[in-house]
Amino acid sequence: MLPSRVTLASHNRGKWAEFARLLQPLGVAVDFLEDAEGDIVDEVGTTYLENARLKAMDVARRLGVWALGDDSGLEVDALDGAPGIHSARFVSDDPWVNTREILLRLTAVAWPGRTARMVAVLVLAAPDGRWYWAEGQVAGHILTYPRGYGGFGVDPIFSADGRRSLAECSDAEKDAISHRGIACRRLFGGHAIPGSER
Repeated sequence: MLPSRVTLASHNRGKWAEFARLLQPLGVAVDFLEDAEGDIVDEVGTTYLENARLKAMDVARRLGVWALGDDSGLEVDALDGAPGIHSARFVSDDPWVNTREILLRLTAVAWPGRTARMVAVLVLAAPDGRWYWAEGQVAGHILTYPRGYGGFGVDPIFSADGRRSLAECSDAEKDAISHRGIACRRLFGGHAIPGSER
């Protein structure tokens, strides 16, 4: 039986607000991890799953709560799948600098070659070592310039429908198609995958 309350393994309030919105319809409340409750472990894994599991397991064990960890990234085909798991720190800790770098590297790439996908892996960990995971992906294209003011990260340059960026979508529109939305519905909608290690 999965819990109805989890603690997000992140100090990012924007990410917490998104997960709280995504999980509310699924009957799950999301607690924010205050700075005083400790640092988030470094993402030293080589896959989204490893990084999400590291964060969730650490918070679950330290605080004795069900914890939700996530790792996500943008995979651009013309860049051989980069930035991938390095999306948050591709060339900088500043999301706008990373976004600009992606656009610069794709300057000479025509629309058909600007295919990409956004990937999210979520891990739900219990204090006793049990854990479950799910993945969500959304395919699309990288736009030629940033559009819209919503969302965060690469949302202004990623389009799932070829017309609007995710940053131009309403919260409800984005939640219905986003990689995190898909992963949340899989994790708490009966399609969670049990972890194979304790």
